Amino acid sequence: MTASKYRKARANGEGTIYQRKDGRWEAAGYVLAADGSRKRVRVYGTTRREAADKLTEKIADSNRGLPVASADSTVGDYLTYWLNGVAVHRLRENTHTRYATCVRLHLIPGLGTKKVARLTPKDVRTFLDRLRTTCQCCAQGLDTERRRCCALGECCQKRLSLLTVTYVHSVLKSALEHAVREDELPRNVARNVQSTAPRPRRFRPLTAAEARQLLQAARADRLHALYELALRTGLRKGELLGLHWEDLDLNAGTATIRRSLQRTRTGGLTRLPTKTRASERRIALPAECIRSLKEHEERQGRERGEAGAGWKDSDLVFTTPTGTPLDPANLTRRFRSFLSRAGLRHIRFHDLRHSTATLLLEQGVDLIVIKELLGHAHIGVTAGVYAHVRLRLQRQAIDTLGNALGPIDDEPEDPPASAVVR
Repeated sequence: MTASKYRKARANGEGTIYQRKDGRWEAAGYVLAADGSRKRVRVYGTTRREAADKLTEKIADSNRGLPVASADSTVGDYLTYWLNGVAVHRLRENTHTRYATCVRLHLIPGLGTKKVARLTPKDVRTFLDRLRTTCQCCAQGLDTERRRCCALGECCQKRLSLLTVTYVHSVLKSALEHAVREDELPRNVARNVQSTAPRPRRFRPLTAAEARQLLQAARADRLHALYELALRTGLRKGELLGLHWEDLDLNAGTATIRRSLQRTRTGGLTRLPTKTRASERRIALPAECIRSLKEHEERQGRERGEAGAGWKDSDLVFTTPTGTPLDPANLTRRFRSFLSRAGLRHIRFHDLRHSTATLLLEQGVDLIVIKELLGHAHIGVTAGVYAHVRLRLQRQAIDTLGNALGPIDDEPEDPPASAVVR
């Protein structure tokens, strides 16, 4: 008997598997498609086991009622499947919400009716060009109910920013990349389209004098310790608001960053993991922060006593006067008011983080140390964001070297031959 006769037959509903002439294994079976019908899908593998496992996974998802997209799907159907069946398990909730908004407002209206398998780089490029030049009030009918501007024939020319268009492009690339990994597409056509890189978002970090003014003014504020910690360590807003007292070791002078407090659409104020794995870190606390945190702990103890039974114990370092978590949006408003009272120019709260990195760079602190303090995933992120500071420091270094190499009357003797220059 041949080997194929010994092979165990697959049960009904398990699909078929066979080896192609090119040596790869192909498995095919019927699954629930994104449009609600049942379609035959094909998956491939270098071994029979690999192809069988891929098909089994798709059939299992289909049996749970999860649609499985195929190359026959429209872009709209595939994006819906990808958002609800794939991205929802891999993205933070707020990121998933932004992706869903991008798909609903831009990608489905612009590319939704096209077949995934027939999508070309030209289609993507034409879509992005149209997105960049089309008034969004006209495209989305934003002025129809208000009977303004575009609804009255007076187009307001409200176009998307270059940053938003680039974001839409990146969402499409992410979705199609999953189709490539699932062997639904041979290549990611969106990656073959070059989009104009947006200009880096401009920010004006605090100067050393402004930073000293802020710290001085913060002494009279209830959140003195928070502002000082933000400026001296560069912690993100969510990381500051997510700090627990157990995360601080004031005797050793360290803080462990484990979580972030954010407001989500479904859970309200939620404690989430840090932004990336690199963001989970342990940092050294400056002596000034240790002192202000101890004062803050005493103040919180007095507030707990004044609140009595109304105190909501959350173990958070920074809370409202009744112990409940501080809302990130409320902190933003408080920070604006604080800047006005302090006579400082208005900056975003996140610019405190930029100010920390900028001031450290200007003091000659190594880029790797700054990366670890800020919790960036890659040093390229740190180097890219603060390229303007590094360029200024390079200019200063070149000028310093130029002064040292400038013409002088008395040339020093050459160094000994044994001297090593490093």
